[in-house]
Amino acid sequence: MDFPCAPRAAKTGAVKSQQHTCAARRLADRSESTEDHLERIQELVDSKGYARVTDIAAALRLSRSTVSNMVRRLAARGYVNYERYRGFSLTPSGRKVAEHIKTRHETLTRLLELMGLDGETIQAEVEGIEHHLKPRTLALFAQLVKFWEKHPEHLALFLKHHSNGKEALAVRK
Repeated sequence: MDFPCAPRAAKTGAVKSQQHTCAARRLADRSESTEDHLERIQELVDSKGYARVTDIAAALRLSRSTVSNMVRRLAARGYVNYERYRGFSLTPSGRKVAEHIKTRHETLTRLLELMGLDGETIQAEVEGIEHHLKPRTLALFAQLVKFWEKHPEHLALFLKHHSNGKEALAVRK
């Protein structure tokens, strides 16, 4: 993905600070709604080979005109190949963003599964927090998931500690 800040970084030599600024701009460029649309488009493309405005509208419980406007904005940003009245798909940069969103969703889901939450709670929690995590936080969660999967005895210890903590809170009340 090319962003206006990338050439400046190369010209000025201030690569590290410019990279931080670029990352912040990329995150700001992707609102929660943008990410939800890209996520649904990728899911539809994966299952049907294409996505249509009506399919996304139904999946997100939005009007077709709202989705159509967003799809045009996504096309203008270079995320979607869009032709009016036809199906559309993600561009390479759109697929890259959608893959990041999917990975983030899967990481959070797996983390909460490991913690023993039920499916309904997991779905609600992931949808509520996934758009608000900073990349460093997500990376730490991914490391924790990998650690617990590699060392289930540590997960069991955490779960036992968590369980004991809940019992202690219940006794105090």
